[in-house]
Amino acid sequence: MEAVVCGHIALDVIPWFPTGGGTLSDLMVPGKLVNVGPAIATTGGTVSNAGLALHRLGVPVSLIAKVGDDLFGQAVLDILRGHDPTLAEGMLVTSDAPTSYTIVISPPGTDRVFLHCPGANDTFGADDVPYAQLHGARVFHFGYPPLMRRMYADGGEELASLLRRVKEQGIVTSLDMALPDPASEAGRAPWREILERALPHTDLFVPSLDEILFMLGREAVAAPDGGLLAEVGCELLGMGAAVVALKLGAEGVYLQTTPDENRLAALRRCLPDGADAWLGRELLAPCFQVEVVGTTGSGDCTVAGFVAGLLHGLPPEGAMTAAVAVGACSVEAADATSGVPSWDKVQERIAAGWARHRTKLSLPGWEWDEQGGIWRGPGDQS
Repeated sequence: MEAVVCGHIALDVIPWFPTGGGTLSDLMVPGKLVNVGPAIATTGGTVSNAGLALHRLGVPVSLIAKVGDDLFGQAVLDILRGHDPTLAEGMLVTSDAPTSYTIVISPPGTDRVFLHCPGANDTFGADDVPYAQLHGARVFHFGYPPLMRRMYADGGEELASLLRRVKEQGIVTSLDMALPDPASEAGRAPWREILERALPHTDLFVPSLDEILFMLGREAVAAPDGGLLAEVGCELLGMGAAVVALKLGAEGVYLQTTPDENRLAALRRCLPDGADAWLGRELLAPCFQVEVVGTTGSGDCTVAGFVAGLLHGLPPEGAMTAAVAVGACSVEAADATSGVPSWDKVQERIAAGWARHRTKLSLPGWEWDEQGGIWRGPGDQS
C-alpha cells in the first residue's frame, strides 16, 4: 500500500445521451420526456474515482469509505471487488444510514449536473479511519468534505482532527473539495474557518478553482487570469497548505508551492532526493487534446495523476503533466476511470508528442517552456 484514498463514495447512475440532443436547458424542461440510452451504473465520489484511477495506474492503494447495508451498498462493494478483491477490504458498512447515490446528467459537449443523496457519507467521522492500518502508506488523500456533514459541522473540527492524526504518522496528506449547493447546509458552512483549521495539516490541497472561490467568498469568474490564480494560491499557502494545485477544467491545472523548506519537509517521504525542486514554484499545465465523451470524475483522475507523479518521484513539471494527462484519458470514456490506462501507457502517450490545447487565459509575465509543455509564472523560483 503506497496510497490511501478516503472520504466520499456513491453509486453513480449515468444515462447515455445521444449526440446533438440539446443543452441542459433544452433537456431539463418540466413534463418533457427525454429519450436516453442504456445507463452505466458505477461507483463515484473521490474514493472510487481517484482510488480506482490510482489502481489502474499501478499504484498499490487502499480505499476507506462508508456504505449502507442495502442494495446500493452491495452494488458498490461488488463493483470494487470486480476491479480487485482487495479494494473492498477497507470499506465500512453501516446499518444506520443508506448508501449514497448520484444521478449524473452529462450530455455530450456540456458540463454535468448531479442529483445527489449523501447517505452514509454524512455519518463518516475521524474515528472511522483505522489509523493503525495506515502504516507504510506514503500519501493519504481525502475527498469531498462538503458532501460529508460531520466533516464541515462544528467549523471543520472533525476534518482537521482526521488530517492531523494522519499527518502525525509522517504520511503526506492530500485534500480535495466539492462544490456544495449554496442554499444547502453545506453551502452555508463557514468554509474559510474550516480551511484555516484544515490546511495547516494538509500537504497537498487540490480543489477546483470554482470550489475555492466559493469557499473564500470570492466571485466566480468565467476566465481567470494569472493574477487571480496567484492571489488565491498565495492565500491558501498562507492558511497553511504546502502545495496548492487548482483544477481549471479545460484550462488545465495551476500550481503554487510554499517557499518554506520546513513546511515542505513532509514531501521528503515521497521525494527523498527531490523535494527541493518543489520549493517556491508557480506553474500552469494546459490540457492535452482529446475527444471528450464525458467529464464525470475527471477532476479526481487529475488528482490521481498528480499523486502518482509524486509517488514516482517526479518534479513539479512532471507531476503536473501526469495530472492533466490522466485527466485527459478519463474524459475519453463516459464513466470516470475506464479510460485511464497504465502509468507506462500514459507516459508513452506523452513522450509520443501528445498535442496540448492553447491556453485562453491571460498570463502576463508568464513564460512558455516548450520542452516541458508548461507555463512558468512570475513567482516561479526554479
